[in-house]
Amino acid sequence: MALESLGRMIIYIGVVMVLVGGFFILAAKLPWFGRLPGDLVYRREGLTVYLPIATMIIVSLVLTLLLNIVWRR
Repeated sequence: MALESLGRMIIYIGVVMVLVGGFFILAAKLPWFGRLPGDLVYRREGLTVYLPIATMIIVSLVLTLLLNIVWRR
């Protein structure tokens, strides 16, 4: 029984990794993704800090909508 649940967990982790990888491939093809007006970039000599606030708000909203549609009972 323990090996069966471990096998399922590994399969679920693999599916999540494939979905995340697909998301990154898709995101690389969108020129505006990561460069929205609310994304902050702080550059100094030898230091760059990037805070994608607006992008993460949009990602959060989209994922919330999708998960509510999928898991609605």
